Amino acid sequence: MKDNDSAIATVGIAVSTPDISDTGTAKTAAAKRLGTPKAAATAPGTPNAATTAHVGRGMLLAALGVAAFSLTFPATAWGLEGMGPWTVVMLRSVLATVPAGAALLALRVRPPERRHWAGIAVVAGGVVLGFPLLTTLALETSTTSHAAVVVGLLPLTTAACSAVRTGARPSRTFWIASLVGAVVVIGFAVQQSGGVPNRSDLLLFAALLVCAAGYTEGGRLARHMPGWQVIGWALVLALPVTAAGAALALSAEPLELTVRSVAGVLWLAVGSQFLGMVAWYRGMAVIGISRASQLQLAQPLLTLLWSVLLLGERLPPAAPAAALAVLVCIAVTQRTRG
Repeated sequence: MKDNDSAIATVGIAVSTPDISDTGTAKTAAAKRLGTPKAAATAPGTPNAATTAHVGRGMLLAALGVAAFSLTFPATAWGLEGMGPWTVVMLRSVLATVPAGAALLALRVRPPERRHWAGIAVVAGGVVLGFPLLTTLALETSTTSHAAVVVGLLPLTTAACSAVRTGARPSRTFWIASLVGAVVVIGFAVQQSGGVPNRSDLLLFAALLVCAAGYTEGGRLARHMPGWQVIGWALVLALPVTAAGAALALSAEPLELTVRSVAGVLWLAVGSQFLGMVAWYRGMAVIGISRASQLQLAQPLLTLLWSVLLLGERLPPAAPAAALAVLVCIAVTQRTRG
């Protein structure tokens, strides 16, 4: 992963260089005199139609991933209407492994190289097990709108994790904006919880960390293999745990199947856990983690919308205000890439 794949500002080094525009003009004129094709006469760094289309596809894929993720909390709330939290988490992962494993077998995909398994294990621990479990347990006592605002910090934590992973040095502006965003979210959580963060808030903050690690490693691995294989192998790696967990949870927790609970778990498995991750990791591989994380600006606001439309929640006035404040902080961090 390159350093500019994180929301960072690179350190500039003053050097003496010729005027780029003059150089480009001179090269173009010389090319015309020599009969060089028009495409080859384009000045260095000038985007062409193929590059623009490639970036456009990457943006679209990342946006589809964000749209899928924005429905995760409402779908989890639906699943919890008829199932226990451990059943929801383990069952969604087992069900997601079915299409992922079938695709790996049908296409005869070779197992990843040994050097990639550590990263796949981080993806499995972060986005297959850790984030779903922590957020599902939090949603037992938290509203989806509250959780959406807290998890709105995910782009910041992902960018920070990416910077640490690459050994880059984010700018002072990046850290200030990140700190302000964190203060806004913590203040919102404390205000909504009556003075101190409650258990659900602590679970959501922990979910941010493990998901950021999973996103960072997934984005890195998607440069070496297709995004669907990254999440596919992560699901397969976690299958012994999720299958055993699903069997235990189904025997220990109450189960009352309803249309909404079944629909919720099916969306979590197919939409959030597999297809959403496929699109997201592929999009990150094409346009970079930092640019993809900009699209996550819309995720908390979309989740707030779904919580009203699908769950009938009444938003506290502080929720959209806090979400917009975090959005501004994230936008500032994205402009510090240099």
